[in-house]
Amino acid sequence: MNLPHNLHALWLNPSAARGFRTGVSLHGHTLHSQERLDFIPKHCSRWPFIGARIHRNAAQFDRAWWTPPLGPMQAWSVERHQIESLDLNALVSLTDHDNIEAGRHLRVLEEAKHIPIGVEWTVPFAGTFFHIGVHNIPMAISLDWMARMQAITANPQEDAIVDALAEFERVHQVLIVLNHPLWDETGVGVARHQFALGRLLGRAGRFLHAFELNGLRPWSENSRVVDLAHSTGFPLISGGDRHAREPNACLNLSNADTFDEFVAEVRAGHSQVLFMPQYQENFSWRILHNMAEVMSAHPDHAHGWIQWSDRVFYQWEDGNVQSLTELWCSPGSKDRPPLAVHCFSRLMSLARHPKLRARASLSLPTAFTK
Repeated sequence: MNLPHNLHALWLNPSAARGFRTGVSLHGHTLHSQERLDFIPKHCSRWPFIGARIHRNAAQFDRAWWTPPLGPMQAWSVERHQIESLDLNALVSLTDHDNIEAGRHLRVLEEAKHIPIGVEWTVPFAGTFFHIGVHNIPMAISLDWMARMQAITANPQEDAIVDALAEFERVHQVLIVLNHPLWDETGVGVARHQFALGRLLGRAGRFLHAFELNGLRPWSENSRVVDLAHSTGFPLISGGDRHAREPNACLNLSNADTFDEFVAEVRAGHSQVLFMPQYQENFSWRILHNMAEVMSAHPDHAHGWIQWSDRVFYQWEDGNVQSLTELWCSPGSKDRPPLAVHCFSRLMSLARHPKLRARASLSLPTAFTK
């Protein structure tokens, strides 16, 4: 396996971090993210029996979402501890979906007062949507910027998107990253996604600073992002996309002492990406293990949402929101967890067993197996 000179894999070169002072973790999620469930009908349509039933109730999934289990302090600690294990200083940017509360909350703590405020902005564009990481937003204008992004997401207009990105880019401390640019997350098809990407880059590419190599996307996709960056002249940057307890599988290596200095490096075209050992594991197994972590009990949850069903929500037509726990266990309710859901939950608990993960690591193809 040959990597470009600015990409490193720790299992191939255990001393890859030597000579750098700082590790940077970008793109991690906390309980402030609302994760969509509308992908389920799209991906289950071919399943016999259950697929047809899910399809009949597809509209209900548009009203449902789940939230990651870690609070901002827990997520920051997970990332910081992994970086410090490499004898590096840690810079961590948490970017929840269309929400900046993680960074704003942490900034009130003395030990986290320098943490950047960031967001993963959902940008509907040309019949699909893209995720754009906006890092290091100035505290004084963070609420105004977030309100503007939310308004554009709710009523997307191409000119408004371009104008917003142009304004954000003029603030020199801000870093703007196109996250997982080749992931057709909405399932519109490769051709339509490529068309939309080309249009986005044509209209707003000069306001973007880097393409993301994503720690929760397969190498087959990330390698194409490497080619895309090479052909378009964009730097590559890390983005772990952590949703559970496993720390980000890729980081940036830097000699910056502050996040402002790191931003200046990337905007000048300098970026060194480090893949951590967990990225080498079989991709499908990693996704399964992350799902198992999300569905595990979290007794230390910041809001007391211990069970996974406490963290899955449904909004009724009247605007009322209930967790699945409330829906299934409220007084007088006739609803109970379906048997299939119960069995799936038990299966996920088995996937968390350390021995099963170790055996999977030995027997399944690695992430870099073509």
